[in-house]
Amino acid sequence: MKKDYYEILGVEKSANSEEIKKAFRKLAHKYHPDKGGGDSAKFKEASEAYSVLSDEKKRAEYDAYGKSWNGSSAGSQGGGFQGGGFGDFDFSGFAGQAGQGGFQDFDLGDIFGDLFGGGRRQQAKRGRDISIDLAISFSESIFGVERKILLTKTSVCSECKGSGAKTGSDTITCDICNGKGRIHETKRSIFGTFSTQKECANCHGTGKIPREKCHKCRGAGVIRDEEEIVVKIPSGVDDGEMVRLGGAGEAVRGGTAGDLYIKLHVEKHPIFRKEGNNLLMDLNIKLTEALLGSETKVKTLDGDLILKIPEGVSHGEILRVRGKGAPTGRHSRGDIMIKINIQIPTKLSKTAKKIVEELKREGV
Repeated sequence: MKKDYYEILGVEKSANSEEIKKAFRKLAHKYHPDKGGGDSAKFKEASEAYSVLSDEKKRAEYDAYGKSWNGSSAGSQGGGFQGGGFGDFDFSGFAGQAGQGGFQDFDLGDIFGDLFGGGRRQQAKRGRDISIDLAISFSESIFGVERKILLTKTSVCSECKGSGAKTGSDTITCDICNGKGRIHETKRSIFGTFSTQKECANCHGTGKIPREKCHKCRGAGVIRDEEEIVVKIPSGVDDGEMVRLGGAGEAVRGGTAGDLYIKLHVEKHPIFRKEGNNLLMDLNIKLTEALLGSETKVKTLDGDLILKIPEGVSHGEILRVRGKGAPTGRHSRGDIMIKINIQIPTKLSKTAKKIVEELKREGV
């Protein structure tokens, strides 16, 4: 039974050339044999259908003769699908049919560019990202800190500012790519010969080379060296948090530098624990302090303060010191939450026992 080319491409018989081209492009991406999950039989079938329906003369003959059409009428070349290549399909038809209208106005690079590394759209060059670890104190994590770190990385040459040229020297057009920044590269494949573009290695894609090379980077524009970087750690960061410095990663000539990612390791504090914007701590007091109340010195991140313990405070009760926690904004801070732990004596003197017995008789 004769194949229904319209059904194969999934289009109506009234479809225009653009709709047919779009349908074939979609199927070619899906069934391309060099892709994972591709299907060479369906790819061949779709290609055959497109070869006929994209040619106005062949399509008219196909529509007119119906099932009796075999591709030989009026000098058409249906035999292009008989012969070697991939199985019994001659992939050279991609090139050969172009002049006969079989693939007119169809950009094969759009379909196969990703397979041969030469797509028209070129990604902007970008340097490599760098990741480092940085230890900070608990206090620094609360209030923020500015640190200077030394990194050995590829940076823009400080002598030529990335031009690669000696100071006072100018640049000239690259003699390899003639100032285009890219060179053509021809590759042969089962589909025929494809011409792709790649970055010119001589000028690193800039199209220019220095008349006299910089003595420091030898014309590269970038150099691997030790660089001091200032890192500003914001207030209120947590252990394990990441800070990103845009453009502080590896530099690349003719492109943008990568980023620097800093993983923070916050040292534990002997007293405080952070919970949101509040600082939590435990305070051990004596039984008499709980019964009678007292005042005690408490260490905070801002220095010592005198905490007033009210009479009759309970075990586990929370006392709040406002405005001494982690910053919540430019002029506001969280609180210090102090959990009271009443220490019960395990051994009493005779005098202490008599006092406690008297309290017991009074119902205390």
